Amino acid sequence: MSPVANVLFVSAENAARSQLAEACLRHIGKDQFNAFSCGVPGKTATTVSPVALEVLHRAGMPIARLAPKSWEQFLAPNGTRIDIVVALDGETVHSHPTWPWRAHTARWVYPPLLHTLTPVSNRVQQAEQTLHSLRRRVELVVNLHTSGKLRRHYWQGVGDASPKGALSAD
Repeated sequence: MSPVANVLFVSAENAARSQLAEACLRHIGKDQFNAFSCGVPGKTATTVSPVALEVLHRAGMPIARLAPKSWEQFLAPNGTRIDIVVALDGETVHSHPTWPWRAHTARWVYPPLLHTLTPVSNRVQQAEQTLHSLRRRVELVVNLHTSGKLRRHYWQGVGDASPKGALSAD
């Protein structure tokens, strides 16, 4: 069995996409991964999106420990060491801080889910589609990790084109 990896999912507000990803990895990865999520300082939501909570509840994934957090709490030198940082939006990926650990990085870009002009039924459908896609990626990563086939280059190749130096599957 491979060692437990700490994974941090980042999106602008940490209200929907990153909460879906954190809950999904926590649910599927159980003893193999520790999942965390965060948002950009000054943009971080005050609550988790009710749409995200509804979709996670319907999917049978636990929601009790979910809460928006700024990435500032992960920058403390004595904080949790993160092994992999996954950016879930294209807007913030270039503004990420220099993390205090040598974390691998990847981009799994998803559209924002919180546009208030979008009808709630459409937001639920978009959140369900996002969770479904995240679930497929997470299942693949967990299966590779379980089989010992997960290598340094893994996260980026799960569903995205792999830019030079990115993490991908062997």
